[in-house]
Amino acid sequence: MTPMQTTSNALETAWLIATTSGDQPRAEVEDSLRELRALADTARAKVAGETLCRLRALQPATYIGRGKAEQIAVALQAAGAGVVIFDDDLTPAQGRTLEEILGVRVVDRTQLILDIFAQRALTLEGSLQIELAQLHYLIPRLRGLWTHLERQKGGIGLKGPGEKQLELDRRRIEQRIARIRDQLQLVRRRRAELRRGRRRHGWALLTLVGYTNAGKSTLLNRLTDAGVLADDQLFATLDPTTRQLRLPHHQPCLLTDTVGFIRKLPHHLVEAFKATLEEVNEADLLLHVIDASQPRVDEQIDAVEAVLKELGAQDKPVLAVFNKTDLERGRTQAIRLADRFRHSASISAATGEGTPELCQTIADLLRDRVAHLRLKIPLGEGRGIAALHANGKVLEQKAKGKHLHVETIVSSSFAATIDPTWIQR
Repeated sequence: MTPMQTTSNALETAWLIATTSGDQPRAEVEDSLRELRALADTARAKVAGETLCRLRALQPATYIGRGKAEQIAVALQAAGAGVVIFDDDLTPAQGRTLEEILGVRVVDRTQLILDIFAQRALTLEGSLQIELAQLHYLIPRLRGLWTHLERQKGGIGLKGPGEKQLELDRRRIEQRIARIRDQLQLVRRRRAELRRGRRRHGWALLTLVGYTNAGKSTLLNRLTDAGVLADDQLFATLDPTTRQLRLPHHQPCLLTDTVGFIRKLPHHLVEAFKATLEEVNEADLLLHVIDASQPRVDEQIDAVEAVLKELGAQDKPVLAVFNKTDLERGRTQAIRLADRFRHSASISAATGEGTPELCQTIADLLRDRVAHLRLKIPLGEGRGIAALHANGKVLEQKAKGKHLHVETIVSSSFAATIDPTWIQR
């Protein structure tokens, strides 16, 4: 297979290939193909046709078998397709063999998703994370790219017979990976410092997670007027966005949108995006946005929970947000799914239906993590006043006589350290 490149704006003609075993439910296969078509459309490919291969066993050399590949090659030529997209991951050897038989480029599911992410990365951070994932994907595929080159000759003053171009390229890629990791480590440190600042001022941290195209960005816009892109496409937004959310009890709160998850999300992507997805692990509450109108909503929930487990966030408090309940199927499935979660809310992010109740539910779940206090502090207690400013959000303060009257919001843990004689009942 060829190295990763970001596709141009021109449409490519693609042929899709999915595989299934005999005992796999037909609805599951059709849903997988439907999602692959959506991914191809997001990558700006025009789908000319598709093949569903029913296999008893996968073939080590060609994945689908040489005979089936030769049949597909005829269909590709008739349709004028220039690329074949597999719904599964292929080994480097399988990709090279299939390209020889089919006579066109072969792209597997991971390569397709990486290409989409490369198109959507708008910030330096996002571009670095995608490049890191692409380089990890490329390393085991280098051998097939340089088979036409001979071993370089050693020169005067050089030890040994020289190096293959493959070895030179692998070294360059590993050096680039090391540089990217150093840059992303700086990103992590900056994010950690921002989080520490928010903690000091009593901000609750909420993170939106969910299957791609479930409505996370639409909900962020609805709750915060963020103005982020909310398109009816997979991975419409890639870079995280954080906005202030006003809750009914005036607790300071920040809401972060994250990249959407998907079934069989490439491991390279999860690893590369850990600098961004740390927002998931640091959140006080995860809002799992679920498209309740989806026919295979249970599988989408499973996919999100699998990624959360890979991130080590499976034990985080979760509020299930059933979206699109303005549709009949959405309402019906939200009722059925409610028993699966300890806390849930039903909304329509598009119309705003249910969002006031959602905000109240969030406020109720976060109520115990902060304390809203009115304090009367002796002016001589400079250290205590400084600690209050360092660890809380001071809403108002006035000096009256020998005391400082303060209205503040602090974390419950810090409130327990405050001199109880200062607290005004």
